[in-house]
Amino acid sequence: MKGCFITFEGPEGAGKSTQMRLLKNYISGLGRECLTTREPGGTPIAEQLREVIKHHDSKEPLFDASELLLIEAARAQHVRYLIKPAVKRGAVVICDRFYDSSTAYQGCARGMDLQKVKLLNDFVAGDCKPDLTILLDLSPEDGFKRTVSREETRNIHDRFELENLDFHLAVRNGFLAIARHEPERVKIVDATGTPEEIHRQIVELVKHVI
Repeated sequence: MKGCFITFEGPEGAGKSTQMRLLKNYISGLGRECLTTREPGGTPIAEQLREVIKHHDSKEPLFDASELLLIEAARAQHVRYLIKPAVKRGAVVICDRFYDSSTAYQGCARGMDLQKVKLLNDFVAGDCKPDLTILLDLSPEDGFKRTVSREETRNIHDRFELENLDFHLAVRNGFLAIARHEPERVKIVDATGTPEEIHRQIVELVKHVI
């Protein structure tokens, strides 16, 4: 059976974790092997890099170029150690963020050269391309309301969630630009509905790729 690679993208607080869990239950119920993973992270080495990328908090700043290269290094491990082997054996891999997040966060919001970001994404991912990307779209204002009330991340220093409104507006606009550029792969789903409504829309999209 042919494997499949599905990615979830969206701003902070869009509900990716909930929808990934619901989708995994649906796909597993079809008798398919299904793995969920995340970026940055997904492997032991990549998870160590995630700690620096997301939670670094000291006098020494984490520079934008360093942030991008650490994310790409984590992705290099993730693609080769987990994603490609799983897809090759016929599994469905669902990933919380992939290279579109590098374009939106480091390229659009951090203001790094988009062509250079693309070159790094292409170099690291190689032929590991998502079959479907689900973009859960939500305004930054609504996202902030959700992240503030999340128990699991309360009092945890998260470098991205702490960015200002302009940063998160640029992230959202970056994701929407990607969706306009690649409408066959990237499907926009309104993240303001109930989890059940959103899940039903996602299932209809996923049926076409698995």
